[in-house]
Amino acid sequence: MSNHWTGHLALFSAQLIYALNYSIAKDLMPELLHPFTLVFFRITGAGLLFWIAGVFVRSEKMEPADYIKLFKLCLLGVVFNQFFFITGLCYTTPINSALIMITSPILVFVLGIILNREPLRWNVITGLALAMTGALLMLLFKGHFQWGSETLAGDLMTVINACSWSLFLIYSKPLLFKYHTLTVMKWLFLFGFIISCPLGLSRINEIHLQDFNLYSWLSLGFVVIATTFLAYLLNVMGLKRLNAVTTGAYIFLQPFLASWVAYLLGKDALNTIKLLSGLCILGGLSLIHFHTFTNKSHETR
Repeated sequence: MSNHWTGHLALFSAQLIYALNYSIAKDLMPELLHPFTLVFFRITGAGLLFWIAGVFVRSEKMEPADYIKLFKLCLLGVVFNQFFFITGLCYTTPINSALIMITSPILVFVLGIILNREPLRWNVITGLALAMTGALLMLLFKGHFQWGSETLAGDLMTVINACSWSLFLIYSKPLLFKYHTLTVMKWLFLFGFIISCPLGLSRINEIHLQDFNLYSWLSLGFVVIATTFLAYLLNVMGLKRLNAVTTGAYIFLQPFLASWVAYLLGKDALNTIKLLSGLCILGGLSLIHFHTFTNKSHETR
């Protein structure tokens, strides 16, 4: 399988995990875990897994200046991304959170142009617009939005999360080409663990293990292993093989995949709106993929 198709498969798999995560993570907060505690568990657990996995790859010596770059990337892609997403999700609804997060690909594209990381291409603009239309259709007809003061704090936190993740996608690619994926990820999460300790440990005494049932433990395991360790790894695999805009654009698939999962579990039904939104999303991603594929073809000539 060629590199760019491997990247697409990795990103698709990551979005399937994220599509499940909105409701699963929401079920853990705030009754069982404070958002800060859940983030601490996510960063600590995934960090341990990255360091364990790193044992099986060749050790790399990093330049001192790159540690500073990794620390900055950790703030964007791990600390800000995790704390603002999870805390925002706690104080808003899964539908609101999903709606805000689909603005992330637009942010990646706009910031990429401003920072001279992405060229202005109309097929990419058309693809983003088409995919976003499909995602909006899916979300608008799927859930009940609760815009107002009761969700404002959570909504603003989710906006900050979308911005930090967009900047992470733009700035992380040079280091991902320079070093092995696991080398980058284990240092990102080690820095994240150090930074998150004060906030995470401050709420650790609020955990009541007697309130956890089997579903709670499985949900926590899913959030740590799948949503954090696997999804980060898959996103980085996709980013190394594609560009930041394409990587970000895959977020449009989340509401579509969530609906399909619900349908397969017998909890939802297909209708014309959902099929139309799916076609829009897939059509938009195809246009963006054509841009990526064409660019790679020119680069090899």
